Amino acid sequence: MLSPIAPVKTPLTRSKTRPKPKLCPLFLQSLRNYGCEGFFAVNVEASLASAAGPTAASPGPTAVTCRPVVAACLLLMRHFILVHCFWLAVSLLSYPIAGRAQSPAPGVNEIEGPAPPKRELRAFWIATVANIDWPNQRGEAPEQYRREYRRLLEAGQRAGLNAVFVQIRPVSDAFYKSDLEPWSKYLTGRQGKAPADGDDPLLFLISEAHRRGMEFHAWFNPYRATMDTATRSLAPLHPLKRHPEWFIRYSNQYLYNPGLPAVRNHIKRVIMDVVRRYDIDGVHFDDYFYPYPEPGKVFHDEQAFREQNPDSLKLADWRRQNVNTLIRDLHDSIRLAKRWVKFGISPFGVWMNKSADPLGSDTRAGQPSYANLYADSRRWLQEGWIDYIAPQLYWSTQFRLVPYATLLEWWTRNHFDRHLYIGHGTYRMLESTRSDTAWRVARELPRQIRLNRAYPNDVQGSIFFSAKSLVTNPLHTTDSLRLDLYRAPALVPVMPWLDSLAPRPVRELVLKRTGHTALLTWMPDLVPAADGDLAAYYVIYRFERGQVMRPDDPRRILAVVRPTVLALPGSFADTLALPGAAYAYYLTAVDRLHNESVPVRIFSEGKLPVEVLAAAPPAVAVPKPPVAAARPVPSPVAASPHPQPHPAEEAIVKMKGKEKAKPRRRGFFARLFGLK
Repeated sequence: MLSPIAPVKTPLTRSKTRPKPKLCPLFLQSLRNYGCEGFFAVNVEASLASAAGPTAASPGPTAVTCRPVVAACLLLMRHFILVHCFWLAVSLLSYPIAGRAQSPAPGVNEIEGPAPPKRELRAFWIATVANIDWPNQRGEAPEQYRREYRRLLEAGQRAGLNAVFVQIRPVSDAFYKSDLEPWSKYLTGRQGKAPADGDDPLLFLISEAHRRGMEFHAWFNPYRATMDTATRSLAPLHPLKRHPEWFIRYSNQYLYNPGLPAVRNHIKRVIMDVVRRYDIDGVHFDDYFYPYPEPGKVFHDEQAFREQNPDSLKLADWRRQNVNTLIRDLHDSIRLAKRWVKFGISPFGVWMNKSADPLGSDTRAGQPSYANLYADSRRWLQEGWIDYIAPQLYWSTQFRLVPYATLLEWWTRNHFDRHLYIGHGTYRMLESTRSDTAWRVARELPRQIRLNRAYPNDVQGSIFFSAKSLVTNPLHTTDSLRLDLYRAPALVPVMPWLDSLAPRPVRELVLKRTGHTALLTWMPDLVPAADGDLAAYYVIYRFERGQVMRPDDPRRILAVVRPTVLALPGSFADTLALPGAAYAYYLTAVDRLHNESVPVRIFSEGKLPVEVLAAAPPAVAVPKPPVAAARPVPSPVAASPHPQPHPAEEAIVKMKGKEKAKPRRRGFFARLFGLK
């Protein structure tokens, strides 16, 4: 309830030239306790602006309310006379009381606070080894494992995710049709046994992810061949059966010998087979390279070290060179086959401790990847051999040996202009560990994501291990993502070294508005951009009165539309449009690597029972013929971004009835949305 407010007469001074004044933005100057049963007093400061300069109007009106919520006051002024004020209560409890209102109404952006990042990778890993996440059981019928996969994607979509990393080669086997390696026992129950009805699961996995607007990254384990030493159950097609000399037994499992050129060629051949035959968005490795050292265990690669070491390197350097060679050669092969397929790795979170290497992090990790796994992730980034790195920072912010914030800051200084995604150990919320108890607190994961966002130019997103930990919603952290941190959608960040040219905007955008429904239809531009790309999907923004019209606020994204077939007409029905409300719609075209075109804009007053409006696309430069990509060199240099076409002013044609164009003038929408 608000107490009665007595009229306030505020003396105003104005210039002698009598210019037409306007009311400047209002400031909520103070909110103080009124001293009686939780009542609060609000004081507003306003000012007028004219050609002669601003003129203060102070003190402002004071009123009393019994609700301890954020309040904003708007003063209406006509011909230099302040006639009255009214209240707008906003439910933002416990936030600092400082705000600003726009004329003629409080801006929605101001009330909502700072916008979340528009570009942010949000993903989870779906682990298939030992059926950690999917399928639930071995030997399921295709209909069953399809339903389970859809549930995982739907849970990720509800949480606000835009990418998925699916393990398709856990132990030198396959979740897809392959002539090189056998079907996985984690899929069908017996290695080498094909799914029923000749099903190829990978086609389904990719299409379902794309249908939900998610990138699909194919996750390979390059060097792991088995999870045990029981070789009798291996299929005849398994490489261990055909080339036993490629493998080393270590700690009750078989691993590929990374020092053999034949091994590197086979791994590259397997991965490139998937790259060429399937519509994946990325190739992904995890942290398993040379095995994690175990007490009393030796990795016996002495013969390969003697025979395959022409540079006479030390053992540690030779092992790192073996891994580096695979990473470099695979990068080059992917670029030649499909330039849009990304290549990234999720290594162990600590490269080196500072105590052992001055370039390392101020941590005390027991298994740094450079020294123990022979994985020089820092060099991969320096050389440009990978497009992103997703270090596994599975420790909490309170873990003393490897503090999350300390390690995060180190990676922000060592990603060398490649994307940095953070791997979060959300599975630890399901554990009862005593070594890192901060994971039992619901605030831990949101705290980590906010720390990531404190580096907006360095950290481009998060990947959660694993899918099951998000689906089960431990400590209600998935709710925190869905309702708060990931409430607004996000587009996948662009990689300008792969592609910086946006597709051409849509053509023939038409809006038909009837009652609560606003139907948008459009035609894609069939002329490709200079790099040969067409639009892969479309983003629709909707702006209401008082909102800043810029396509950089993800809270204004109404929908992301991904057609199943390119070059077909598109449509979207906005069923939440309020009759009589004015809206502005933006429509952008986005290519495979998420470069976004200039927007095509259309405006609707909503005052007529039926409105039909059309907008011409902005003018764009005539595309040049695409140039064939040159063969990549071992140490590629990031290409300079191509200049973006300058957006021209859109011609807006308003049609009612027989679609007669109205003369252009600065009218309602110009005043409403600030157009010239």
